[in-house]
Amino acid sequence: MASETALPTRIERLSELAHNMWWSWHRSSRAVFTSLDYPLWSLSGHNPVMILQDILPSRLRQAAQDPAFLALYDRAIAELDSDVMRNSHWFARTHPDHSHRTIAYFSAEFALHNSLPIYAGGLGILAGDLLKEASDLGVPLVGVGLMYPQGYFRQQIGPDGWQQEVYRQLDFTATPLVPVQVLPGGRCSPLASISLGNRTINLCAYLVRVGRVELYLVSTDVEENSPEDRDLTSRLYTADRDRRLQQEMVLGIGGVKILDALGIKPQVWHGNEGHTAFMMMERIRRESEQGHTFEEALERVRNSTVFTTHTPVPAGHDVFSFELMDEHMRGYWQLPGADRQAFLTLGQQAPSSHHFNMTAFALRTSSKSSAVSKMHRTVTQKMWHSLWPDLAEEDVPIAHVTNGVHLPTWLAAEIAELYDRHLGKDWMAGSDKPSTFEKIRNIPDEELWAARREVKQKLITAMTLRAQDCWANGRCSGQQAVAMGALFEPSALTIGFVRRFTEYKRPTLLFHDIERLKKLVRDPWSPVQIVFAGKSHPADEASKHLLQSTFSASLDHGFFGRISFVEDYDMHMARLLVRGVDVWLNTPRRPREASGTSGMKACMNGVLHLSVPDGWWPEGYNGTNGWTIGDESLASSPAQEDERDAAALYDLLEQEIIPLYYKRNRKGVPHDWLQHVRSAMKSISPQFSARRMVKDYVEHMYIPLLNQGQPRR
Repeated sequence: MASETALPTRIERLSELAHNMWWSWHRSSRAVFTSLDYPLWSLSGHNPVMILQDILPSRLRQAAQDPAFLALYDRAIAELDSDVMRNSHWFARTHPDHSHRTIAYFSAEFALHNSLPIYAGGLGILAGDLLKEASDLGVPLVGVGLMYPQGYFRQQIGPDGWQQEVYRQLDFTATPLVPVQVLPGGRCSPLASISLGNRTINLCAYLVRVGRVELYLVSTDVEENSPEDRDLTSRLYTADRDRRLQQEMVLGIGGVKILDALGIKPQVWHGNEGHTAFMMMERIRRESEQGHTFEEALERVRNSTVFTTHTPVPAGHDVFSFELMDEHMRGYWQLPGADRQAFLTLGQQAPSSHHFNMTAFALRTSSKSSAVSKMHRTVTQKMWHSLWPDLAEEDVPIAHVTNGVHLPTWLAAEIAELYDRHLGKDWMAGSDKPSTFEKIRNIPDEELWAARREVKQKLITAMTLRAQDCWANGRCSGQQAVAMGALFEPSALTIGFVRRFTEYKRPTLLFHDIERLKKLVRDPWSPVQIVFAGKSHPADEASKHLLQSTFSASLDHGFFGRISFVEDYDMHMARLLVRGVDVWLNTPRRPREASGTSGMKACMNGVLHLSVPDGWWPEGYNGTNGWTIGDESLASSPAQEDERDAAALYDLLEQEIIPLYYKRNRKGVPHDWLQHVRSAMKSISPQFSARRMVKDYVEHMYIPLLNQGQPRR
């Protein structure tokens, strides 16, 4: 096993800095590692733990005597200490009576950085952003998830455009993961156990520090378990229903037991999506075991539980047959307080159903439930109206907290430096206030355009290097390298379609009229280039065919190499794409986009959003910060919707977007385009920041429950 190179005493806290994910969203900390050894920084995939393993001792000794490096190091350590140890953050100032209390946040995935690849996509990104912002605001949050040693798959695209899934075992020594309890040899020691079927499974946990927040990742990979059970939490989002149910039992039931074993007693519990519903079940069982009636136990749990649903279509919610539930929960049903019939009834969406719906159970066992956008709330109230049949649809008790994104994580350094100069050094502290961004109007067009060109160049360079690497390693032909963006140029208007590949997101809508699209792409005076990226679920054959057809289009010589597909879309490439394209395209079937967050990240970086009116966009569009494709009326059929939206999309590109982008002064600066860029940055940044989102959760969800549970004086 690899170990860290011994650190000189003067810089011995480098290890502490590397093992707290705080570094990933603080420029001062990243500057320490980039200046320590930039080639290693690049080769490691921006992984400071790996850098400290591979760096030469002589370089560390040199750094410990270098005044310039020591100034960077001291500043980063001082900022870390100030941020993590002080007790004057927003939460402590505004809610001092609750600063000693704990909120548990359960999620099936957390995306913190590409160096810890235990995430699949949007749900994990949202959860990771929420933890980071909770740290920034001093919210007393503890995260609970699962540890996936193989994570989600790495994507490779074959010569025929077919997605191939590659799984790689995580090197734990190259991550900030710390076993909560360690046995000799560094093995993760069991902290708790759960009943699965007729067997007992031991659970251990790993700790990840996220600034002030602690994230505990539950694992079944302990020696006391059978090989099959050790492998239970190895991969994210398995298509196997048996395994999926068992994983969610480990997350919900096991997560509660892990917190209990650690002596952590949350006063509020937040479940992020239906995967977490067993967390509520285990807490009801415990309350019943302690002598409360079932109704009393249910009410006690309900009064301390928040639930967020992200899925706007019935098929997206986890549902398990009663038979499958009995097969894996037979041991659980025998535990004190486990009322099988009462639990199954709470999970029925309809009285005649013989299936347990995780979201129905979570909604019934939470007193505060939320959708993730205003439009999603309406869809969700309609979808779950049957749980409250005596209420009018608009009175169904599901609120909404529109998603937001963590600005320090997603904002390009070039844009952040512009803000430092023109908005004031403390602008980040007020990043949820519209007034903070009013000074964007003071940024000269030349400076703003230069920053936008710089981030775009970074994207295209990264795409070119990936294509070159694929070709040089013999995995790609020259034609495939072109399809990966080897011929992209910084001067062309660049459109990004980057998201999970699935039918409802309509990735091929742009190809509705091939000849019309080719005319746009090949125009010698105002060319357009389009970059696609995203993964299909391994079990979703239909979306794999969509991905294949998209990749095939990028091989078409008629597009002049101006359509590309970037394989293995991860968090690192996501940052480059949301910053570097000019237009962010979003074309889901309505109303099937719950919220979406990638477009928010793009707008904050000066990318203009081009979207159908779905998800968060109806709340964000103001007429000058992007474009809306079509209107909010629903089509009579999918075919009509495609026809109508494709025509509207082409019209916008031909008549507004492309002419506006290429309208330049003598110095090549597109002043009118930059007015829209400013509008996007100014309007989207505060309204859709994770800071606003977390404050909404605190004020409207957490504090009412904390006040309700506050002892009377």
